[in-house]
Formats: sequence, structure tokens, C-alpha cells
Amino acid sequence: MTVKSPPTKSATVMIQGTTSDAGKSMLVAGFCRCLKNGGFRVAPFKPQNMALNSAVTKDGGEIGRAQAVQAQAAGVEPSVHMNPVLLKPSSDTGAQVIIHGKAVSDMQAKKYHDYKKVAMQAVLNSHQRLSDEYDVIVVEGAGSPAEINLRKGDIANMGFAEAVDCPVIIVADIDRGGVFAQLVGTLDLLSESEQNRVVGFVINKFRGDIKLLESGLTWLEDRTKKPVLGVLPYIHNLQLAAEDAIQAEQNLDEQNIRIHICVPVFKRISNHTDFDMLRVHPEVKLTFVAQHSSIPPCDLIILPGSKNVRADLALLKEMHWDKALQRHLRYGGKVLGICGGYQMLGQSIADPNGIEDTPGISEGLGFLPITTQLQAQKQLTQSHGDLLIQQGGSAPIRGYEIHIGTSVRADNARPMILLNNGEYEGCISDDNQVAGSYLHGLFDSPLALQQLLSWAGANTKLAEDYAAQQEHEIERLAQVCQEHLNWDAIHAIIEQQFTAPPFSSAATHSKKGA
Repeated sequence: MTVKSPPTKSATVMIQGTTSDAGKSMLVAGFCRCLKNGGFRVAPFKPQNMALNSAVTKDGGEIGRAQAVQAQAAGVEPSVHMNPVLLKPSSDTGAQVIIHGKAVSDMQAKKYHDYKKVAMQAVLNSHQRLSDEYDVIVVEGAGSPAEINLRKGDIANMGFAEAVDCPVIIVADIDRGGVFAQLVGTLDLLSESEQNRVVGFVINKFRGDIKLLESGLTWLEDRTKKPVLGVLPYIHNLQLAAEDAIQAEQNLDEQNIRIHICVPVFKRISNHTDFDMLRVHPEVKLTFVAQHSSIPPCDLIILPGSKNVRADLALLKEMHWDKALQRHLRYGGKVLGICGGYQMLGQSIADPNGIEDTPGISEGLGFLPITTQLQAQKQLTQSHGDLLIQQGGSAPIRGYEIHIGTSVRADNARPMILLNNGEYEGCISDDNQVAGSYLHGLFDSPLALQQLLSWAGANTKLAEDYAAQQEHEIERLAQVCQEHLNWDAIHAIIEQQFTAPPFSSAATHSKKGA
């Protein structure tokens, strides 16, 4: 697949879903890699993302983690313009609003609804920036375009598609059941102009003989007058970084397990992609411990990041996980804290200005000699250096910091990492049983991962680099997309935008199916 002639302008194609987790993030990544392989300069774009999994760009901006993976699939550097609006929930009704990579305010849902006009301008500015630089922009919607209560002032789905006048492909997950009702119902709930810009459907996660589905595909095309652009098979054990939902599935041989690691799941857990390389390691059993569940016997307990540290610390104590940590340490286990989890392991967490919640101070777990004070200015940096967790040795490590607040180590306390700027970061307890760091991505570098597992008592094989592991999974996904999507029809949708008038006045696209 190649561009037949240099495009005179960029093309935009939007992927929307019938539900959350229908496969939008995955399909955008697959599109990006296939189009890149076909000779296009391509970029991912998500107008508005609500997620607690985020990544830091090279220039110190914060975007959704899924867009960073999609940028890798496109073969380009992640940019804040690929996710201009990021919402990070801090409560059931409120969220931190991040515009162009920087936090601007914490807002309740109603206030944000009124703010959407400002947010939409940021979205359109970013889309224009990308359009000036790339041939094709592949856009990911959010949730479903048929959420009636959210349609007014929408900037994430059809509101955006109408504003930039782009075609839309709708994806549905057949593994959930009711795929034809999902697609027909979603289409029927759209306005006439929105229906007209839907150029086709993709069915995701199909298992079995495709011939058994063909009569349904014919009915769907006849009923909607829209083509099915592809039926993607269920890709077993696809290990791409998730946008928000925790992926707990592992494919392990029990005989190979060298270490059992448990991660208590906080209500506002953030950046759980920190544990992806543990989850795919063939010698690591990883257990995510749900609320109201007991932490089982294990070798290492990791306290993850949190968007609301003091509230999640209170939850930890309410679940009696603090007692479980004490018992775990008495029996010789190890404990590691990352970002918010690191703050919890200290002596106290002060929030005098109510940055995350009600102003006040919380008593920490007392396992590390640090004190923390939350501050309005968020730290957003990519960091690298040397891991010092093993006495007499070090390992190269790289990651990123996303946190508010500063933690101060007691005099003579042992640091965990020596950063390349000469500063020490993190802390290790005197008895070498507890450690903590602000660095996300601790396990993404092979030697650092091996050293951390050795510190926890396991002699493991050297793992794959995280970027290389993600590259392998992107290629797996791209091969499936290349084989099972109708690229003649998709290519026509793109080419039409290079040569035709605005989409809404252009001719109807090809109706060729999968």
C-alpha cells in the first residue's frame, strides 16, 4: 500500500466504538503501523482521553499512555498534540484537566461541561498542527458516540468528527455478544449528518469459522447500507499497554515460576502499565489484589501509583493491608513503592493546600525515612540513571516521573537511584526490605528488572526490553490488521480526502466488504 502521488493535504480517519473497550485503541495502533508500512506519514490523535495511565513526552508534557503506544506504532515521537485533553479522575465526580500536556485545573463534571468550548479550541489547534505535519491522522474516539447524555458539547466523538469534517469507522467487540445490536443501535442513535459520515464497520475479537458469520454481515450491510471493512480475529495474549483497564491475564507454566508478586489495587490506581513487564515475564506470577481481598503469601508486595494518595492510603488501612504489609515484612518479604506508593511508605504525607483532596496531613506507613508534602506544580520528566538497590552493584534504568509533591529523605538514608544529573532519587530502608521511587517504568529496562527481582529473592533470566516487547506486539497486531481489513476500501477513504471536496459533500465511499 503506497501513496500514489504526493498528497496535497492531510486526511483524517476516526475510529469510534460501540462501547468502551471495543478495540478503538488497538485498532488505531494497527492502522498507524499498517499505514506507516504503506508509506504514509501518519500520526495518532485522541481529542479527549479520560485515563489514569499516562506517559511523559520528551518536552515534559503528559498524554494518555495509549497515544504513546500508537505513536510508536506510527514510528514517530509522542507529542502533547496527539492527546490535547487528558482528564485524570480524582473522585467519582471530579478530575484533573490537562491541556496540551499541562494540568490547568481540577474540575467537577458540571464545571468541565461548561469548559468544553475552551477544550475544543485546544483540540482543533492540535489537530491542525498534526495536519500540517502528517499525511494521515488516525483519530480515536472515547466511549461511545451514542451516549445521549454526553452529546451536547461533545469534543470526543461525533462532535469532533463534525467539526473537522472527517469520515468515521465504528468498531464493535463481538466477544461481548450482541454485535449486530451494538452496531445498528449505535448508528440509529446518531443524527442524519453523523450517520452519513460513518463509512463502515469493523468487528473485533471474532472466534471461530468466519463462514458462520457471513449471513449476519450481509444482513448488516443490507440493513445499514454501510460496508463491513473487516472482521478481526481474537488475538490471544496480545500484550499492548492498556489505556485504562488493568490487564491481569497471564500465560504461565507453573513449573517456571521463580517469584510471586502482589499489587494491591487502589481505588485511584494510576500507571498500572508499570507492571506490564512483570506480567509478561515467564518466571513471574503477578497477582492484582482487589479491594476487600486479603493479600496472599508472596515474595514481593508493590504499592502502585495513585491519583489521590491520602485517600488511597486511608483505603489501604481500611482494608487492613497495612497489617498484611507488617506481617509480610516479619516473614522476610520485600516491599516496593512506586510514586504514590512510595509516598505512602514514608512517615507522613502533608497536603496543606488541598491539592488532591481535603487539606490535612496523613500518617504514613512508617517503613521509609521520608516525609512528603504535596504541591501544586506537577513533576513531568523523563529520567535515567543507575539503580543502586543491590549493594556493590548497579544497573542502568530509565523511566518517567509524574507526581505532585516532594519527598525528603532523612540524613544518611540510602537512595535507590543515582540519576544522570547527579541527583539521588528514591529510598531504601536500613534493613534492605523496603524501597521506593518516583520513577515509573522501573521494570522496563532488562538489567534493572533482573536486579529488582534479585533484590526480592529471585534468580531470573534476562527479560526483553519494554520498547522491543511493545514493538513485537505492534507487529503482531499489524499483521492481523493487514490480513483481515479491506485496505482497498480504507485506502479509497484516505485518497478521497487528498483529492475531493470536504468529506460531507463528497461522494459516498466504496461499499466493498471484508
